[in-house]
Amino acid sequence: MGSEGTARRPFCHRCSKPARICLCDRLKSPPLDNSIGVTILQHSLEKTHPLNSSRVARLGLKNLRVVPVTDVIFQAQFLVRPLEPNHDCSSSHIAGDHNEMPVCDERLGFSSRRSVICTNLEASLRSGFVIDRFQSERLSFHPGMSESEEELNLSQAISDVSNDYDQIGETRIDDEVTSSFSKYTVTYSSKYIMVAIDKAAKPDIGWILNYPVGKAAISNGFMVRKLQRKKFLQNSEELKDSEEFNLVIPSGSALLFPSSNAIELAEVDHEVKHLIVLDGTWAKARRMYYENPWLKLLPHLKLDQRKESLYSDVRHQPKAGYLSTVESIVCALKALGNDMEGLDEILEVFGSMIRDQRRCKDEKFKAMSKS
Repeated sequence: MGSEGTARRPFCHRCSKPARICLCDRLKSPPLDNSIGVTILQHSLEKTHPLNSSRVARLGLKNLRVVPVTDVIFQAQFLVRPLEPNHDCSSSHIAGDHNEMPVCDERLGFSSRRSVICTNLEASLRSGFVIDRFQSERLSFHPGMSESEEELNLSQAISDVSNDYDQIGETRIDDEVTSSFSKYTVTYSSKYIMVAIDKAAKPDIGWILNYPVGKAAISNGFMVRKLQRKKFLQNSEELKDSEEFNLVIPSGSALLFPSSNAIELAEVDHEVKHLIVLDGTWAKARRMYYENPWLKLLPHLKLDQRKESLYSDVRHQPKAGYLSTVESIVCALKALGNDMEGLDEILEVFGSMIRDQRRCKDEKFKAMSKS
C-alpha cells in the first residue's frame, strides 16, 4: 500500500481510500487476466465518491481501463474513423496526458462568437488520430447507480431514445454528406463520421449503420475522439476547444446499458470481445449515454434485473437489478463466458468496502449522539 498524507488524514493513492480502510491488501491473488476487455466511461464526479466500486474493479482486473468523461456544457464534437480490417487491438489505447489539443470546425456548429483557437479538422482526419498507448490506468463499470435526489422515471428514461429526430437540412460536397438536426449535426463520408452536439442534445446516429462507413466501424472497430468546448478560465467568457479522450474501440465491442433495444446477456449469440460500461449515478450515466452518440454504433446488452446489489441501504438503487459497477462487470464476464476463479473474491472485497462504510456511518452517528 502506498499512502500520501493530507492535512487531515492519509490516503492510499492506489485505491483512493483512507489508509486505515485501504483495499489493496484485501485481494489475495494478483489481478485477473480477463480475456474480455473492459472500458469504463466514468463521469468526472464519480471518481471521488467514497462508494464508487470502480476502484475495486481496477484492483481485481488486469485488462481494464477508466476514461474520465465530463458533461457537455457548451458544445462537443466527436470524430469517428473505422479501423482497417484485422487491426491489432490487443493493446488498449487512450490519449494519455489530456493535454490541450484545440480543434474546432465551423461547419459542424462550433461558432466563433467568442475567442477560440481553431485548427484544420479535416487535416487531422486525413493524417489519422494520434493514439497513445494506454499504460497504467484501470477501468470500472457502472450501468447507472442513482442517488435518491436523482431518481427518474425509468420507463421514460430508457424509452426516450432521442428528442432530436427532425432533420432540418442536408448538404452534399463530393463524398461528404452533412445532415443538420435541431441540436446536432452529422457529417459523414466513406472514411469518417463527425458529430457536433449542443448542450442537452440527444442525438441518435444509429441510422448511419446502414451506410458503408457505419458498417465498417462496427465490423472493424473504430477510433473515436471527443473535442470539448469549455471556458478558458472559470470566470472568463473566453472559450477553448480541447481534446477530452481519444480511444480505440475494437471490433466485437458491446455497450452494457439497459436501453430499449438492449438484449439480455443470456440471449447473446455472438462473441463479445470488449465491454463498454458507464460509471455514475443513473442520471449521470443516462446523460453520458446521450452525450456520447458514438455509443449508438455498438450492440447494447443488459443485465438480469432479478439480482440485488450489495449496495442495498448505503447507496440508493433506482430500481431492482441496477447493480454497482464492479457487480455489473463480474456478472457480465460470467454470462459471456469469461468466468474465472477469483471473480467472486473481487465481490468479497467490494462487500468489505460496503461494511466499512456502514461502520463509519455508525461511528459518526454515535459521535454525534454523544456531543
